[in-house]
Amino acid sequence: MLTTVNRMFDRIMPWITPTSLIAGMLFTVWLKPYGFLSTWLFAFMTLAGSLGTSTRDFVRVFRRPAPMICALILLHFVMPLVAWLLGMTLFGGDMETITGLVLGTAIPTGVTTLFWVAHKGGDVTLTIAVILLDTLLAPFVVPGMLSLLFASEVHIDALGMVWKLLLMIVFPSLLGMFINHVSKGQAEQVWRPRLAPLSKIALGGVVALNGAFVAPFFIHFEWKLVWILATVILLTLIAYLFGYSTGRWGWRKEAGVTIALTYTVGMRNISAGAVIATTFLPAAAALPVCLAMLVQQLMASLVSNVLSKWTDINGLTYRETSI
Repeated sequence: MLTTVNRMFDRIMPWITPTSLIAGMLFTVWLKPYGFLSTWLFAFMTLAGSLGTSTRDFVRVFRRPAPMICALILLHFVMPLVAWLLGMTLFGGDMETITGLVLGTAIPTGVTTLFWVAHKGGDVTLTIAVILLDTLLAPFVVPGMLSLLFASEVHIDALGMVWKLLLMIVFPSLLGMFINHVSKGQAEQVWRPRLAPLSKIALGGVVALNGAFVAPFFIHFEWKLVWILATVILLTLIAYLFGYSTGRWGWRKEAGVTIALTYTVGMRNISAGAVIATTFLPAAAALPVCLAMLVQQLMASLVSNVLSKWTDINGLTYRETSI
């Protein structure tokens, strides 16, 4: 029963986040008082997604760390700088919007990245390792990058942000790994399939609660919203292009690595970013992050279709798999 429900959610995955965001904006009066729940819903999602991970994943990838290092550099150095430069060029002195754009690129890669990489036959082990290491680094890298670029323009509660990221991502991830280790892998086989549909429902809840927070910006239409959305889409495309190009250039004979880098660099844990933005930054800074929710899964699906046409990466064919 739960497996069937989870497969249904997988099919409609590109639509869960935009639909939930719109629902949150429509029912903002009822949802806004419950915004504090987003932290705990996200912690549950992280725990559920971590039940299938172990320290062995780190060991395998650390034997050849170059792809992982490239992914982390692109995620937390190159893309935030690109977002900052593009934001300064297009939005001038609007530091709140620029802060939101940078946050949207500085947050760690998304857990749903694993779904798309596995679906396209990419290197799942590399993807898991990047997600785990990126998750552990996030509480320090994200506040550090924002403080470095915006300390004098926007007030940033770096310590509060560190604690929130630890609570939402790091602690649940470590707990999930510990449970998986103690149960000798049984937790993954027994509980992960049962929790998967609940995790996707929790994702919808997190997005809806964040949508309620930014709803006032959508009451009156402004062309600025269109420009911000277009910028978010452009940054996402640039991230996908950087990930794909790095894989093709560095590991042209390994299609799985190229696919993994394409998605790990292109996707973000946008729900975590929205929780951070709505908690520690001005509402205007949360707007670019929440707008990214509208397009992230849709763009991941689009990239999936493009990769399906590129069935031969420099002579090597990759195979689609189901999860």
